[in-house]
Amino acid sequence: MTTAQTQDLDVQPSPLALLLLGREADPKSERGVECPGDLPSPSDPDLVERARKAKEKLGDKVFVLGHHYQRDEVIQFADVTGDSFKLARDAAARPEAEYIVFCGVHFMAESADILTSDDQKVVLPDLAAGCSMADMATAEQVAECWDVLTEAGIAEQVVPVSYMNSSADIKAFTGKHGGTICTSSNAKRALDWAFEQGEPSTTKVLFLPDQHLGRNTAVRDMGMSLEDCVLYNPHKPNGGLTAEELRAAKMILWRGHCSVHGRFSLDSVNDVRERVPGVNVLVHPECRHEVVAAADYVGSTEYIIKALEAAPAGSKWAIGTELNLVRRLANRFAPEGKEIVFLDKTVCFCSTMNRIDLPHLVWALESLAEGNLVNRIEVDKETEAFAKLALERMLALP
Repeated sequence: MTTAQTQDLDVQPSPLALLLLGREADPKSERGVECPGDLPSPSDPDLVERARKAKEKLGDKVFVLGHHYQRDEVIQFADVTGDSFKLARDAAARPEAEYIVFCGVHFMAESADILTSDDQKVVLPDLAAGCSMADMATAEQVAECWDVLTEAGIAEQVVPVSYMNSSADIKAFTGKHGGTICTSSNAKRALDWAFEQGEPSTTKVLFLPDQHLGRNTAVRDMGMSLEDCVLYNPHKPNGGLTAEELRAAKMILWRGHCSVHGRFSLDSVNDVRERVPGVNVLVHPECRHEVVAAADYVGSTEYIIKALEAAPAGSKWAIGTELNLVRRLANRFAPEGKEIVFLDKTVCFCSTMNRIDLPHLVWALESLAEGNLVNRIEVDKETEAFAKLALERMLALP
């Protein structure tokens, strides 16, 4: 169909389409964004130079954080790279930076705002860069869950443990109810701490919002059985569980998951072992339990990177995590003779993480360089106080 024919049909993009393209804002949600100005496509050679000049003009006033899952065109401008919590701590360690530009997703920028000083301003280049897992647990849903636990007579025995991949509201709920935050690398320590907060025989954990990390840590690392875990579904009355099931459980898992890691299957593992003889399967603990059970190695993003750094030349690896990172690692270690492939044959980026593209980064940096603060992420003081309490409990873990 020609352009003229399209115009004759008077086809107009829907509000949803514009929102998904990052060209409009949703007034009822901070996930939307309006990005004014005429930005060229990511392939425009001027973009790199524009980003470089804006960052150079800002100097020490800006500190750019790049999550491991970001695309290369963005990572090249990051002052530091890492996982979400490492980056938030790095931001807090740079008090001289007036602007923290977080190339990640919304909950990560919230954590950075919680841990940095009031004088620092955290910017997310595209407010549409959310996290499907974090969005699977809302403050209202978790409050309703606590009411269910109270009615079952067990709320006083439950210690909430929330994954770092959660909203500030959920972190605040966790802090307010005596719980702690965890990362994928210290989840076992967090759960050990939680079960020490009461009688070992009666204490329970409400694990939010990733069911797979909670289940894998409890069963694989702590020796619990699958029967010790129940799945709370916020879309069903009473979470789809009876009071008896809640009383009998040790781990109450929230029905949430990572849209990227959740796609890996046992078939993926079996298929790659057939395609690549002698391959080592290394997966993130956000993967399904059957995938983790079938893998050779399991660990956080930092663990995955260190394992590949220590791997011998000529070794073969299938990695079950986000594709941008896998591709970057494959390129990095190819000269050392290490063969690194994506676990699944189907390509899958983190779609929300990839919203932080070079045009949005350029727009954010140029706006700041011109004195215009855009897309600031700011957590209210009460939420910040309780969320920080939960984070501090994690920092105090042995």
